[in-house]
Amino acid sequence: MRKKNLQLQQLNSKMLQFAGLQEIVPPPTGWIKAIRVALGMSLQQLGKSLSMTRQSVQEMEKREEEGSVTIKSLREVAAVLDMQFVYGFVPRDGSLDALIERRATELATKIVMRTSASMKLEDQENTQQRIENAIRERAQAIKNEMPKMLWD
Repeated sequence: MRKKNLQLQQLNSKMLQFAGLQEIVPPPTGWIKAIRVALGMSLQQLGKSLSMTRQSVQEMEKREEEGSVTIKSLREVAAVLDMQFVYGFVPRDGSLDALIERRATELATKIVMRTSASMKLEDQENTQQRIENAIRERAQAIKNEMPKMLWD
């Protein structure tokens, strides 16, 4: 368990470095074309640097605009433009810990409410406070165990 926590912490710290970048909106034409045009570089010139035709460069720019360009292609373009290609993921919840917390709480709520519904049918209904405590405790147990069903 300690190894998994360490992996989560290390990955989380790497991801947090990308957090500020999520506000950056790519140019509508894609990065390749925007940079090429800003540098005053023709399709032919970029194609020559990449050992491809101008039509192939144009197709690659179109694929980037459509979202189907490969990471390999982006790395190659970055290299010939004397740039570094960087990519990463940013959790919508802000961190991996927050993502796990949310998913564990959702799962715990389903489990506790299912049990609570059964108890209600048997006329043994719990108070709202007991239900909330049970959800918190179950969520904590789920976070500690990190079962695969957390991602179902």
